[in-house]
Amino acid sequence: MHEMALMGEIIHLIEQDARSKEMKQVKKVELLVGTLSNVLPDALQFAFDVYKVQADNCLTPDAELIIHTERARAICAICGKEYEPATKIAQCPTCLLPSGNIVAGETFRILAYEGSLTT
Repeated sequence: MHEMALMGEIIHLIEQDARSKEMKQVKKVELLVGTLSNVLPDALQFAFDVYKVQADNCLTPDAELIIHTERARAICAICGKEYEPATKIAQCPTCLLPSGNIVAGETFRILAYEGSLTT
């Protein structure tokens, strides 16, 4: 489960930024996860729950993780039709060729976090 390592890195990045703003605790984290990003939201939530009960990071025990989903979108290079592919290589529903250029759905990033200056 690579989501555990991903969440560890997310928390590390947030901690670095929070320290630069003199924040002591983080109470909320928002992520954007694309449906084609190869990241499982349920596994991310599990990893977040594991990390927030550990005392060696900036998350409060009641910290909240909000995951926003970015739907996949592709544009066919042949006919120009926009469609929602189920996989990175998908057949255009109009011309039936696997020629789509992915324009959304591969994103995996931190959108925001909230915290406080006191412990």
